[in-house]
Amino acid sequence: MRSLPALLLPALLCGDAAVGEDGIDYLRDIKPILAKHCVSCHGEARPRGGLRLDTAALAFKGGKAGPAVVAGNVDESLLLEAIAGDGAIERMPLKRPPVPEAEVAKLRLWIEAGAKAPTDEIPTKLSETHWAFEKPTRPALPEPIDAGLVRNPIDRFIQARLRSAGLTPSPEADRATLIRRVSLDLVGLPPTPEEVRAFVEDRSPDAYERLVDRLFRSPHYGERWARLWLDMARYADSNGYSIDAPRSIWKYRDWVIDAINRDLPYSDFLIEQLAGDLIPNATIDQKVATGFHRNTQINQEGGIDVEQFRVEAVVDRVSTTSSVFLGLTMNCAQCHDHKYDPLTQKEFYRLFAFFNNVDEPDLAFETPDAQTRNARIAREVERFHAELEAKLPSIRKDELEWEKTLSGDFKVSQVPEIKDAFDKHDDMRTESQKRGLVELYLSKSKDKVLVAEFARLRKIRASESKPVTTMVVRERKSPRETYLMIQGDFTRRGETVGPGTPAVLPPIRGRDSKKLDRLDLARWIASSDHPLTARVEVNRMWQTFFGRGIVETENDFGTQGAPPSHVELLDWLACELPARGWSRKALHRLIVTSHTYRQASIHREEIAAADPDNRLLARQSRLRLEAELIRDAQLRVAGLLAPKVGGPSVYPPQPDGVMTLGQMNRPWVTSTGADRYRRGLYTFFWRATPHPGLTVFDAPNAIQACTRRVRSNTPIQALTLLNDAAGIEAAGRLAARVLAESGRSDDLGRIETCFRIALGREPSAGEIAAIERLLSTVRSEKSTADRAEIDAWSSVARVMLNLDEFVTRE
Repeated sequence: MRSLPALLLPALLCGDAAVGEDGIDYLRDIKPILAKHCVSCHGEARPRGGLRLDTAALAFKGGKAGPAVVAGNVDESLLLEAIAGDGAIERMPLKRPPVPEAEVAKLRLWIEAGAKAPTDEIPTKLSETHWAFEKPTRPALPEPIDAGLVRNPIDRFIQARLRSAGLTPSPEADRATLIRRVSLDLVGLPPTPEEVRAFVEDRSPDAYERLVDRLFRSPHYGERWARLWLDMARYADSNGYSIDAPRSIWKYRDWVIDAINRDLPYSDFLIEQLAGDLIPNATIDQKVATGFHRNTQINQEGGIDVEQFRVEAVVDRVSTTSSVFLGLTMNCAQCHDHKYDPLTQKEFYRLFAFFNNVDEPDLAFETPDAQTRNARIAREVERFHAELEAKLPSIRKDELEWEKTLSGDFKVSQVPEIKDAFDKHDDMRTESQKRGLVELYLSKSKDKVLVAEFARLRKIRASESKPVTTMVVRERKSPRETYLMIQGDFTRRGETVGPGTPAVLPPIRGRDSKKLDRLDLARWIASSDHPLTARVEVNRMWQTFFGRGIVETENDFGTQGAPPSHVELLDWLACELPARGWSRKALHRLIVTSHTYRQASIHREEIAAADPDNRLLARQSRLRLEAELIRDAQLRVAGLLAPKVGGPSVYPPQPDGVMTLGQMNRPWVTSTGADRYRRGLYTFFWRATPHPGLTVFDAPNAIQACTRRVRSNTPIQALTLLNDAAGIEAAGRLAARVLAESGRSDDLGRIETCFRIALGREPSAGEIAAIERLLSTVRSEKSTADRAEIDAWSSVARVMLNLDEFVTRE
């Protein structure tokens, strides 16, 4: 029998919430391991070797080889021998990766402690007693390690776990680090030197709390947290697939920003996105919110089965809703019953039924002034067409002949009205469609006469205001029939199903099941009695502030997900969210004002040995900034950032040739003026050819819901920071800012100014010496003094913007 590595025991004892002061809990800690690795072969359906492991009693009973578990005796427990694979028994599980050592250690500790388990356990599905499917209850507050380090109840839970592991919290970070950390976390922008100086010099007891409240009042708070939500909403500015035509849905993005800024209760936030159109007397904003569902891809290729891709969009809505709001892998039940969680295929299609009854219109916005102006222009356009047909009687016939030369891809890439016209015989087209086709023909013609008629039509339309549109959903008056799709194939119809929710979760109460709609579903999810909704949301908050959720598998709270590292804290936070009116700002404030959040992130040897992944949070975590925030930070310190909030997406500089990489070559006309320097949140996102500055720093693809971005570390990232044209431009402007704002002409004064602007701190003696050497080297290589000075400080600025410290939240 293999012995447990000595170093693993302290890591296990402190590194997982499954181990607390009272020892291992069978239902919470052991049963998930057995279900994950063993029950598929040793369950009720097919007990290999006569051994069943779906209850503790059956494990004690054992199979043909004898008891699998002998309480208090690890050497006689065949389960451990089989998992280790170094005895007479073949290693289990067969033909699958070995059980992780941390889980083996947990099994060993459970057996050594007497293998305690419920006496009334029945051989039923694990998930019926799974912790995440039970409503959270508010736990008692633990005693702290040091009352002086407790700023709110969060610290009590964290410090109780640290105490059980023999660890102590880190001291609070210095003030310059604190303001940079909380500024980046709450508004996604580094603080200005003036803000840093004011906070460092403010010694009042509530200085930090007042700083936090000021950041909450910033309109940039909504931008920073909207970016995280838009990842989950799979937001993009194009339709996806190979044609990847542009779409107008930025009004939904702006709705998210505004909802977060005004602290719309999370319960309302999710209801309006899931079913805003069904709210009685729904406002325009509530209808705009349903754009959440329209962020699915749209296939515009010729010859497709339209119903197939409509069904795929509905499937995506079911999967996204379950992942984002419930933390469940419901998509695993599309083709068959879920293999691990109590989610059946029929239940998947019962959820599908809620989303199957929607139409997908565009919602238009037009001001009264624009309506009056456009009505006048419409009359002038009508006269233009009458005059055109009088001058060129064959124009309609010529246009029809031109249509015969067009490719299918060209036709489907047009605006909806024209695309629809191409699909109809000319006799079935509306007058508006006929005129639209003539105008398209004029725009593509090289004939001098037709070109002239077009430099004229454009003048007429020059002051025309095109209504802003956004994509929404609307409930159908005639509901579609929903049926179970055999093996997930939309052409193979199984039994008819109506709307409903998984049986393992609380039912929707107070409504006839035959009359359920999306609003009922949304209110059910938003209920404070729902066991998952609040847990999933507060876990994502924790993930943002600490780099890892209390449940590390933030999109899987099922039986295969990771157990909570601090289960009592998770439940306490999940109770707090509805208790505080579902206010996300209230929970954010609670977290960022805790001592746990305010700790220094400095490396400590005893933590590295006992808790290498920092799951117990004896210190803060260091986190690489997200792609958009790196761009934002560059613009901020360069003094270039345009502060405007909301509006259409923009086109910042990007390398030549990017837009040729997709099937359709799309234009990328770099924005000018302030739009060139908007936050990364507003960069136009083409699904087929996303901005490389985003993808290189791990921005998601906007095809599936992304509940957590990866943080990679690659040479390409370093090369991008050093050589990208936008970064070089920002460095040049930072250099000019240093020269203009330092107030001193000596190198030391300017170096100090550069550090304060870029990093929010003073340089060390070693850093000053290194920068002075760089300045000397660059100056010696230049022929003129003026050029040497500009280039020297631009080089310094490039160094600052390429530092790991600059792209890291400390």
